[in-house]
Amino acid sequence: MTNTEDNKAANKYTPQGAVVIRYAVKEDCPRLMELVHELALYEKAPEEVTVSLEHFEDAGFGPNPVWKAFVAEVDGIVVGFALYYIRYSTWKGSRMYLEDLIVTEEMRGKKIGKLLFDRLFQEVKERGFSGMVWQVLDWNEPAINFYNKYGANIEAGWLNASLSREQLLNF
Repeated sequence: MTNTEDNKAANKYTPQGAVVIRYAVKEDCPRLMELVHELALYEKAPEEVTVSLEHFEDAGFGPNPVWKAFVAEVDGIVVGFALYYIRYSTWKGSRMYLEDLIVTEEMRGKKIGKLLFDRLFQEVKERGFSGMVWQVLDWNEPAINFYNKYGANIEAGWLNASLSREQLLNF
């Protein structure tokens, strides 16, 4: 399916009004990166964003894309997005992993996050995934409250682990 066909399919879930929810296209990437930086600033970690625009574009729209995203547009301007990829659980099967959900600060409180989240639910159903998982910072009360409205299970007891490229190269 082409991006145009994907976006037409996504638009059938668009509510009447000024907000359009559609699949991201490569041309959205510079704006998505702006929103990534806004999110990193909100999460008090702006120095952690090290991905280049070129790598971001290639990872989403190159020969082997690893992510997809829905964008929320108002009057032709991207004001939010939900970026996800597919992960596999040996216990649960194929699941959607929500990497980022962001709505720019001036557009929060207008139900745009809900529209994006609901579109993700539709994608999970359409693609037959066994569920959706994501992380939320323990201090981010607005996000926790948002997810609680959906009855999400926010688990305690799991610690995040990672190795950077530099750590791997030095091993």
